Amino acid sequence: MNLIFPKVSTPEEIAALSRLAAEIWQEYYVSIITLEQIDYMIQQYQSVSAVTEQIQEQGYEYYFMQRDDTPVGYMSVRVEEGKMFLSKFYIGKEHRGQGYASLAFAFLEQQCIERGINLIWLTVNRHNESSIAVYEKKGFRTVREQVADIGNGFVMDDFVMEKAIHVS
Repeated sequence: MNLIFPKVSTPEEIAALSRLAAEIWQEYYVSIITLEQIDYMIQQYQSVSAVTEQIQEQGYEYYFMQRDDTPVGYMSVRVEEGKMFLSKFYIGKEHRGQGYASLAFAFLEQQCIERGINLIWLTVNRHNESSIAVYEKKGFRTVREQVADIGNGFVMDDFVMEKAIHVS
């Protein structure tokens, strides 16, 4: 299976990513949070302007997960204090269960090794059982819980998970 991870940088790529994000979020999160919160979070975190600002001003790197010429998902990371924060990790519904997550995590771990980073951490909604199961299967463990006020009356009610990376 050939999966590549092109870095998102051009306005056209950012627009394509934003469209993919809206598609995935509206399909996936409807059973976990309200549509109003989904729409708010897409606008705040995955709109063209939000992604552009994250890349240009906040140090985030976005990558497509791409098979042939088709994006099957995307992820976003930021290195902070010697750790890699996995901010976004999403695979489209029709592409789940095909081994893409394993390939993407191998890519992320290789990025960590190349940069001398020995920890990946993430936040995941505490009710997102299927994603928590995937992260646990990939070696992540829950280290704490956090509730973050994201504005407009919404909160993110999350587990913080970590995985140690063995850098030689």
